[in-house]
Amino acid sequence: MTHPASSAETLPCSARGCRAPAQWALRWNNPRLHPPERRKTWLACAAHRASLGAFLDARGFLREVAPMAGSPTLEEWTGTNERQAP
Repeated sequence: MTHPASSAETLPCSARGCRAPAQWALRWNNPRLHPPERRKTWLACAAHRASLGAFLDARGFLREVAPMAGSPTLEEWTGTNERQAP
């Protein structure tokens, strides 16, 4: 499920029935239906990141997971990646 971007409101998690704020963007495509450069996006809260990611990965659809802009996860992820750089 993809939610349109809106700066006026916090985007919810894509897990069924979850209304928690999304912290992660799971970008995926179905290689049998979509060209390689196309990405669809599911949004995930911290509690559903693993389950939504596992669902997509089991089907070979998951392409990348990135923190959402404005989420506390982004600062953590950016700081971790900067420390790992050579």
